Amino acid sequence: MNLLHKFLPRIEFNSYEDFKANYRVNVPESFNFAYDIIDEYARLAPEKLALVWYNDEKKERRLTHTELAMMSRRAANFFVSKGIKKGDTVLFMLKQRVEAWVTLLALCRIGAIAIPATYQLTPKDIVYRCNAADVRYIVSVDDEEIVRHIEAALPDCKTVTGCALLGDHIPEGWLDYAAECEKVSDSFPRPTGEEATKNEDIMLMYFSSGTTGMPKMIVHDFTYPLGHIVTAKYWQHVEDDGLHMTQSDSGWAKFAWGKIYGQWIAGAVIAAYDTEKFVPANMLAAIDHLKLTTFCAPPTIYRFLIKEDLSTCDFSTIHHCSIAGEPLNPEVFNRFYEATGLKVHEGFGQTETTVILANFGWDPIKPGSTGKPSPIYDIDIVDEDGNSCEDGVVGSIVIKNTDKAHPTGLFKQYYRDSEAMAKSWVNGVYNTGDLAWRDADGYLWFEGRGDDVIKCSGYRIGPFEVESALLTHPSVLECAVTAVPDPVRGQVVKATIVLTKKYSPSEELKKELQNHVKKMTAPYKYPRVVEFVDELPKTHSGKIRRVEIRKNDETK
Repeated sequence: MNLLHKFLPRIEFNSYEDFKANYRVNVPESFNFAYDIIDEYARLAPEKLALVWYNDEKKERRLTHTELAMMSRRAANFFVSKGIKKGDTVLFMLKQRVEAWVTLLALCRIGAIAIPATYQLTPKDIVYRCNAADVRYIVSVDDEEIVRHIEAALPDCKTVTGCALLGDHIPEGWLDYAAECEKVSDSFPRPTGEEATKNEDIMLMYFSSGTTGMPKMIVHDFTYPLGHIVTAKYWQHVEDDGLHMTQSDSGWAKFAWGKIYGQWIAGAVIAAYDTEKFVPANMLAAIDHLKLTTFCAPPTIYRFLIKEDLSTCDFSTIHHCSIAGEPLNPEVFNRFYEATGLKVHEGFGQTETTVILANFGWDPIKPGSTGKPSPIYDIDIVDEDGNSCEDGVVGSIVIKNTDKAHPTGLFKQYYRDSEAMAKSWVNGVYNTGDLAWRDADGYLWFEGRGDDVIKCSGYRIGPFEVESALLTHPSVLECAVTAVPDPVRGQVVKATIVLTKKYSPSEELKKELQNHVKKMTAPYKYPRVVEFVDELPKTHSGKIRRVEIRKNDETK
């Protein structure tokens, strides 16, 4: 069973056009995901499986909604005992431990604001987040480096009142999170009156990946989970009682996209592969063991998987694959399809949104295209003056008419940042800052971030097309295309490349790759500068930091 019927007047659609025109979501008053989804499943189907947790040591846990409801009520009582109340902020770094889900649900019950954070934060990162968001409490996994970073940051964190740790080794000054939660009651009635949550209250806060400048605070209200019904049901195609795995750390927005909200509303079981380090062969073994129904991962993971022997993994139980985070290169799509028979359905969105564009499945996939607009957003491609672009013309992806009706799933604001709001959100139009063009069939083709586009001798060159051409060469594992200054052309194309195991850097290989790009795309787009590196700089969420490559080039 699933709870979709509680929120969707209509669940099945005959075509994309039908879906776009007629999809609606009914948002109840004072919706709260913990009570209205988890507790409701526990009431209606007490034995319904919610989460299957698995790690590289081949340990496995299987939890029902009833068990998660009880655990999250205990955690809510723990936080309340430490003075956390509605509107307070709690930062947690729990990787993919079961307690990441428990903590999100517990804070949701209280009406406290959850700040998921990656375990890769430095002391400086932690201080910035705690002071910017007035963090009251921190919860972390028992990891020596994380604990050291938090303890180094704490003297400068002005509002933090306490810390709890999940694990076997609890240093002095920390509370044992699991033990403390066992001490308290598993009863936590839904708050009423002033303590009850309202739809417009802040539920969740993310710090942006920070590809440029300091991270922005992106806040979502309590209706946000309902926006992810489209993400889960219609893009990822999750199935009632089917195992869905989106590979993501709990500190990334992709966790909210693929590991909790829309998936549980649609009745799916979350499959969590909790790994300390991404090793392609180990992930294939985990997929093989879990017998997934649906699978979603960022492009980086697919790029590494297709270089492995995919015949070692049984993909026969998987009905649908999807990808988001960066554009899907056609070469990755083709190689994965040839090896598995599965077509990867690309989607696009941001930490600020749910899925904006996607290959929803009614129409044929055009490899390299991001698909078509989600029905919950009024999407357009506009020029620098805000005018709609003709088909084939590159412009900014915007969400229009947000002043008439705020779309379910779109963020509320950049918290405490009026400058960022004024720059991105004008007269009811939210500008994503990403560039794309639309073809005659209504498909959108991603070009890159506005800052990433290269202007060479009057041409505008998007990095994605050049990267896609390079990835068709067997020597290229990963690559990033950026601009470098040139006194004659203004800018020229540079390719920073990670090679596969069988190849070594050489001048001959540089020329071979340059000629390869000339054959695969317009010759003027070829990389005049080629640099081989061991790895590419990436954000905590796995996106390539082209801005870091550009900055390093400026100092050379």
